[in-house]
Amino acid sequence: MNSRPTENHTLAYLALAAVCIIWGTTYLALRVGVSHFPPFLFSLIRFAIAGPVLVAFMLTLGKQVWPDRKTLINQAISGVLMTTFGTSLVGWAEVYISSGLAAVICSVMPVWTILINVTILKDEKPNAMIISGLILGLAGIAMIFSEHLTEFTNPLYMLGIVITFVGNISWAIGSIWIKRKNEHTNPFLGAGLQMSFGSLALIPLSLAFDNYSTIQWTTEGLYALVYIIVIGSMAAYVCYSYAIKKLPMTMVSMYAYINPVVAVVLGWLILSEKLTLPIAIGIVMTLSGIYVVNKGYYVKTTTANWWTSIVKRPKLSR
Repeated sequence: MNSRPTENHTLAYLALAAVCIIWGTTYLALRVGVSHFPPFLFSLIRFAIAGPVLVAFMLTLGKQVWPDRKTLINQAISGVLMTTFGTSLVGWAEVYISSGLAAVICSVMPVWTILINVTILKDEKPNAMIISGLILGLAGIAMIFSEHLTEFTNPLYMLGIVITFVGNISWAIGSIWIKRKNEHTNPFLGAGLQMSFGSLALIPLSLAFDNYSTIQWTTEGLYALVYIIVIGSMAAYVCYSYAIKKLPMTMVSMYAYINPVVAVVLGWLILSEKLTLPIAIGIVMTLSGIYVVNKGYYVKTTTANWWTSIVKRPKLSR
């Protein structure tokens, strides 16, 4: 059983906070990157550099040992689910949809996590307050989403939305997989292996779907690539792997509610993407939902600890 939020996991919370902010900025970097590189190639370069560099660092300076076959298989499965189909499909979709909208769709990830945990795995069941918080956050996301309805007549726009949902679900499945299968793996080495395996699976996708004649070696594109490799991949992916190892899965998945706030604001400031009053209200509702969910976990854990202390209290001898 994983430790509950009331325990001292300061580093894990800091790692989660970093993920909340950094991965919000990567939607912008992806949007810029795929306007200069074919989308699958952009992700391939990203993970093919970040993954092996992190693995090499952990095997040398980190003094980690090469994992066994079973661990490698688990890392490969999670890597393909999270990087090849999770992140990279979203990058492909951002050719057709805005970075803010992609982040908004990906914020539904906690809902997939809850549904999988409750209906299939029977694990980490939420209480009424947690469910209320998720609903409130999802309502905020829906309000943000409603501001883009006029563009639904474009079939490529709709395809981008569908592909983003597919990548989002794949990421949720991969996150649950590493939560259950990679508990004894060093999170830094695990992140590097996942990105490495994910990049290998991206090679046939890039060869099949990318148009290499569209490559533009511009300063803007290279900056986006360097940022997403160093910060968005090596730094943030490690933080995510560490947080998911130490904290409840449903709590970690709440990062997906912060990301669209960051992405929408940055898209508005830098790429002149849409930011209206309903979107701003939706952002406030989303943040309120996060607070309610975290409060729900606190109440749930406090109640469980109180009941345990009563049940296990030693009886006085007569």
